[in-house]
Amino acid sequence: MELMTCEVRQSSMMSPRQVRGTVLAALLCSAVAGCGSVTASSPAGTLAASSAPVTSSAAASPAAAPAVGCASVNQATSVTVRRTMHLVEPTRMGALSMTQHKTALVRALFGQLCSAIGHAVTAKGTVHCPADFGISYSGTFYDGSRTLAKFVYGASGCQTVSITTNGKTHVTMVFGTAAAAAPKLEADMAAVLGVPTSMLAPPQSQVNPGGPAKLR
Repeated sequence: MELMTCEVRQSSMMSPRQVRGTVLAALLCSAVAGCGSVTASSPAGTLAASSAPVTSSAAASPAAAPAVGCASVNQATSVTVRRTMHLVEPTRMGALSMTQHKTALVRALFGQLCSAIGHAVTAKGTVHCPADFGISYSGTFYDGSRTLAKFVYGASGCQTVSITTNGKTHVTMVFGTAAAAAPKLEADMAAVLGVPTSMLAPPQSQVNPGGPAKLR
């Protein structure tokens, strides 16, 4: 509200009626000026109240820890794979080392390895395996530069899978329920490596869990 400027002119000779009018005018100006000062101070008080800091309970709550291991399959963005061999003959397969960045292939392989571990089996009695040429594939799954899990896939003999997370390793042989839970394991491993499935390991028979029809 704009303050009114009241001006009172003095006269050398004023009648009683003029004196009363002058006094009333002065009082009116004082009242108007007082109202203007009160109204002008009100927005400042409102602004001070609105500028007070607001504390958010959501911002104060700690962030959830990033998942690792099989809980992080859908976070994986790359995998490094290295083929190792304990026996050179008769496969004549050279060493291999590569990194796969295609997310769909990486997560498919990660999921198959975890499915096998999730349905791990324990061999009972004698288990007869095909010839083991010592071919295995080891690697690490990453989310960017963050390590999610390490794995080893034994591709020859009795196939095996192991996954290590936070220093804990889970292992299973790939037959029975583990094989049924991960039917695309070989295909997904071959896709990550960019080779035919037949190139993962030499041709071999299925695992024979024992009995009269033993492998020779």
